[in-house]
Amino acid sequence: MAVLMRGPGLVTRRFLPVSRSWDIDARRWVRALRRSPVKVVFPSGRVEERKPGPGKQSRKAAEPHEQRPKQPLQMQLSQAPSTWEDLGLRYDKALPGDKRLSSAMTIVKSRSFREKQGKILLEGRRLIADALKAGAVPQIFFFSRLEYIKELPVDKLKGVSLIKVKFEDIKDWSDLVTPQGIIGIFAKPNHVKMTYPETQLHHSLPLLLICDNLRDPGNLGTILRSAAGAGCSKVLLTKGCVDAWEPKVLRAGMGAHFQVPIINNLDWETVPDYLPPDTRVYVADNCGLYAQARMSDKANDYSRQVLKFRKYEEEEEQEDLETEASKGWLPELEVQSYDLDWTEAPAAVVIGGETYGVSLESLQLAENTGGRRLLIPVVPGVDSLNSAMAASILLFEGRRQLRIRAEHFRRDRRHH
Repeated sequence: MAVLMRGPGLVTRRFLPVSRSWDIDARRWVRALRRSPVKVVFPSGRVEERKPGPGKQSRKAAEPHEQRPKQPLQMQLSQAPSTWEDLGLRYDKALPGDKRLSSAMTIVKSRSFREKQGKILLEGRRLIADALKAGAVPQIFFFSRLEYIKELPVDKLKGVSLIKVKFEDIKDWSDLVTPQGIIGIFAKPNHVKMTYPETQLHHSLPLLLICDNLRDPGNLGTILRSAAGAGCSKVLLTKGCVDAWEPKVLRAGMGAHFQVPIINNLDWETVPDYLPPDTRVYVADNCGLYAQARMSDKANDYSRQVLKFRKYEEEEEQEDLETEASKGWLPELEVQSYDLDWTEAPAAVVIGGETYGVSLESLQLAENTGGRRLLIPVVPGVDSLNSAMAASILLFEGRRQLRIRAEHFRRDRRHH
């Protein structure tokens, strides 16, 4: 800015601003002093090398360190999407009249539609989380609050249709007394492609469960929980059983479907294909009716006990069965108490339904494999045990026997 100078006898002059180069040089020298010199040249011509101080490196020494392969990896990890928003996920909000929820629920609540479409329904955050962890493939999520979706693993939501609906709509279709506000439609799991928990696989035993004519969803779900808890390596369901993926069975199973392999809807002819070599099949006798029948000399009493083993809806079939039973057509199976040793080989336990009992095919399979009937004695006058209770008793007894056998084996190896 120009400055005017006035004084007595002086002429007014305008002075222009002068750029002072020493200010610029001073700033340069300040920056230079902050750096650590590599070489110092003295007036005599002597040159002295300077080593970097502790914690400092020259530019050339730092370059190899900066090019380590770890640096790009860290950058990639920091740039990877880690939140629901980072993935760019979007959801649709159902408007009045939207029928996507009703259409999906109609399919998954019908067994024929469920098997045709290959879909199942899972309700509740815990069951959905267990399914995702095991590798089940989600297709649609209906939810009432966005927080329910954000609680799920973000990497599992890619390609999934997310639809926000009113809680009242979920409540109308829910089977739960207190709906949790989230429903998932999944592709029907394939036991071959599932990833079961490492702990479950580590404690798996040469013990299988075969469900025969189990019709009650609550019983089947409870039995599946017992199979997972006992460490069964596999569960086989024959035709005639309730669908393992029915919502009521899933609810009673409490996540057991994603802890133990379940093979559904099998013909008896194919059951041996799913058994390990040298497996012996044992049939549960939860009230001793078969043993009592074998000791009876009266054909009529014998026939009435045989009718417990299989459902025959037509009178002609029942008459044929009575005739064949009176001729001793049923397989000869030895009866033993459930607490005696029966796990010397891979064992499969057959559990029958409470209404119709076990099928004749199961008795034949037990006879062909050298198995027996396992008797669970009850107090006289008490009706037969609940199927779920009988299954739990036998499976955990088998687990106890296998554990004792393993301890004896380890003890013998130490002595030798």
